[in-house]
Amino acid sequence: MLWNAVQLALRAIRRNVLRSSLTTLGIVIGVAAVIAMVTLGSGATAKVTSDIAGLGTNMLQVRPGQGMRGGGMSLSAPMFKQADVDAVTNQIGGLKAVTPFATSMTQAIYGNTNWSTVLVGTTSEYLTIRDIEVASGRSFTPNEERAGSNVCLLGSTVHDKLFGHQQAVDSDVRLQNLSCRVVGVLASKGQSGFGADQDDYILMPLRTFQRRIAGNTDVGGILVSARDGISTSKVKTDLQALFRERRHIAPGKDDDFFVMDMQELVVMLTGTTQVLTLLLGVVAGISLLVGGIGIMNIMLVSVTERTREIGIRLAVGAYERDVLSQFLVEALVLSCLGGVVGVLLGLMSGVLGAHALSVPFVFRPGVVALAFAFSAAVGIIFGFFPARRAARLNPIEALRHE
Repeated sequence: MLWNAVQLALRAIRRNVLRSSLTTLGIVIGVAAVIAMVTLGSGATAKVTSDIAGLGTNMLQVRPGQGMRGGGMSLSAPMFKQADVDAVTNQIGGLKAVTPFATSMTQAIYGNTNWSTVLVGTTSEYLTIRDIEVASGRSFTPNEERAGSNVCLLGSTVHDKLFGHQQAVDSDVRLQNLSCRVVGVLASKGQSGFGADQDDYILMPLRTFQRRIAGNTDVGGILVSARDGISTSKVKTDLQALFRERRHIAPGKDDDFFVMDMQELVVMLTGTTQVLTLLLGVVAGISLLVGGIGIMNIMLVSVTERTREIGIRLAVGAYERDVLSQFLVEALVLSCLGGVVGVLLGLMSGVLGAHALSVPFVFRPGVVALAFAFSAAVGIIFGFFPARRAARLNPIEALRHE
């Protein structure tokens, strides 16, 4: 019975291929849009999560000031000192690594080539916290850090701009008025999801930076990495309590420092991208409803065109349920064919879009199944009214129809 209804539906579709194709176009576009949008949204979420994770493992950052206030970074607060770094190391439990840092823009010069980049004064623990590998050469030694030696590590972008394909290790690079020996080149981390180049910087020992570049003993910030299994929220709370005590901040007063927990940033940004993905999916899903209305309109036209055929079937003994099932199955077959084409088009669009946007392709089988099931449901729901109208036709009046 069901197979006969499917055969009749396919025969009716073949008789009007162009009309049937236009009927399913709304379903095709709707299913494809839902799958493509959700796939790209999931890829963007995965990219953001990966980029933030690439900044460091369980990392927290402590900086003076009050963070973003009034659209800009508020830094009207005393800078940190080495004693603050020592206090974090000695008084905060559950830490894997601690490193101070200070930054400045600089002009790096090698031969006749120069490049404007960020100079970071820090320690070798910076590489551990930020999960950065040394591609060639080595990192700083403890003796070089204590002595404030004129040594540096180049990010891969700086290396490419200054040296190209030449060997940079053991060469001298001039930074302002300082000649610095390159002891290593860092592995590339690529561009972040925010469009920033993560390899455009130079590292040098903090003591060298303070003596030869900044001319003071200020520490611009402190990076902290929590051990595996240790809650970063607890570490953040401990850091806030420690610095409020060290900076003599009275109860009820605002902090003159801020602690950024990268895990919180991951949750916030992934939550934002997931909401945007959901909104895009809902907007795309509206086109499925439009496609359903198109199916209903065409099925109503089909009922009108085939009124005499319906009258003959009813006159020779067909039941109302037979006519109802015939038109319902026809609408269902149309929507399912559109769903299949839409799934293929949506996956193809997702792959191409992910490649164009440089985000990973995240296959979501649940979304594909849901989009296809929704397209089938649309066919049944919007095909029911025309099918019921056909089934309730008066056989005598239907036979008189021209």
